[in-house]
Amino acid sequence: MTSQTTLDKPGPGDGPPAGSAPAKGWRGHPWVTLVTVAVGVMMVALDGTIVAIANPAIQGDLDASLADVQWITNAYFLALAVALITAGKLGDRFGHRQTFLIGVAGFAVSSGAIGLSGSIAAVIVFRVFQGLFGALLMPAALGLLRATFPAEKLNMAIGIWGMVIGASTAGGPILGGVLVEHVNWQSVFFINVPVGIVAVVLGVMILLDHRAENAPRSFDVLGIVLLSASMFALVWALIKAPEWGWGSGQTWLFIGGSVVGFVLFSLWETKVREPLIPLAMFRSVPLSAGVVLMVLMAIAFMGGLFFVTFYLQNVHGMSPVDAGLHLLPLTGMMIVASPLAGAMITKVGPRIPLAGGMVCTAVAMFGISTLETDTGSALMSIWFALLGLGLAPVMVGATEVIVGNAPMELSGVAGGLQQAAMQIGGSLGTAVLGAVMASKVDSDLAGNWKDAGLPALTPEQADQASEAVRVGVPPVAPGTPAEVAGKITDVAHDTFISGMSLASLVAAGVAVVAVFVAFLTKRGENAEAGAGVGHI
Repeated sequence: MTSQTTLDKPGPGDGPPAGSAPAKGWRGHPWVTLVTVAVGVMMVALDGTIVAIANPAIQGDLDASLADVQWITNAYFLALAVALITAGKLGDRFGHRQTFLIGVAGFAVSSGAIGLSGSIAAVIVFRVFQGLFGALLMPAALGLLRATFPAEKLNMAIGIWGMVIGASTAGGPILGGVLVEHVNWQSVFFINVPVGIVAVVLGVMILLDHRAENAPRSFDVLGIVLLSASMFALVWALIKAPEWGWGSGQTWLFIGGSVVGFVLFSLWETKVREPLIPLAMFRSVPLSAGVVLMVLMAIAFMGGLFFVTFYLQNVHGMSPVDAGLHLLPLTGMMIVASPLAGAMITKVGPRIPLAGGMVCTAVAMFGISTLETDTGSALMSIWFALLGLGLAPVMVGATEVIVGNAPMELSGVAGGLQQAAMQIGGSLGTAVLGAVMASKVDSDLAGNWKDAGLPALTPEQADQASEAVRVGVPPVAPGTPAEVAGKITDVAHDTFISGMSLASLVAAGVAVVAVFVAFLTKRGENAEAGAGVGHI
């Protein structure tokens, strides 16, 4: 193969050539660079799930609805996902070091602003800013690794990078539980401020600038607008469908608008000189399969985790810390299995580990669908551990599948695409499974309420009760007799469990589809290629 990554050739005014002598001391040292970018990446990945454990506290403190709570997650994921490709191009144009530092600083400031917010609207707005700044630093981190590590060490570095993402994603609920219980929900966001300061200081001291030779000179503004609008319309329709009804004209207006938007986006990308996403990349079946696999994995994982936190806290009555500790098998298994999965993928290729991982994920989600109000910790731990075992190969192997099967000149875009696929999948998972959950609760609650012999509810009371039950909270009014309160609690928990069970089964079905998609992947011809910066 004769093509060469543009990171190997500096443009006018760029830093030292990629093939120049190694940097002296710590500045520009590959492994220290990895530690530096890992701090920033850890902050973003952690924030993807740490908020899940704080959602019940945020909901209660700010009097938020289920849709509001979902938008705390969706706003972050959507902003992050939609901006990743554009952010990757910004890094190629203006330098990955500068882009990374701006992203880290902006993320930390946005986090602090969320902690100071006194309304759910302000939280959601600043979550959007968090996502935008997170999008700046994620592709830049991968670009810095590609520019710093020689080819023979790059896969190892990407494996560790993937492990950091996986461990941070899984560790979010535990750290969040400790902070929410012993401090407050605001501390979940305030903690990013000192971490961001450390990352900025390290970045200024350690990172070297790396820029592509043929950097983009224009930006696909219309493509960004079309993709953003299409994604917003789709997720908004999914979230509002339980309120509007799946047969509502409003629901299908937004769904239809998203489809039209995606079609227009695809057509425009074939005409613009520097497209946001070069569609020619998707001629590679393994690359396309890798992107689809990331979306499906994130739908099953992020969507399923959203309701597990409510199950542990509101149904089992656990404290935030206890809920986080009950998810420790998931966290621990991902940390242990990630490097093992990386070694296996290096040895046998990605196909079998990825397919096996999705089988484990499907079985785990099926197991979670069988949880009851009185399920013991031991059985829960088995399903959570199996879920961590299944997710690890996908987290670690996705970069090799997607980036390795992309043309070298589009490797930066491919890296952003891999991250965008995971974030879009997480947002869609929360929205889709949230819609499934809400629909199931709405359809079952009235019958369960009547069967328990409870007094009939007015339409307004029924809506309020349904809203509470969707997050596992019994709608018990103050002063309700203990016997009646007990019946209401039983009905609420049983109805919540039925909704969570159906949502988990849908997640398991998504994981089964992903098993077959995994068999379409393979190691790319560019998998071993990377930037060579001296010797380590």
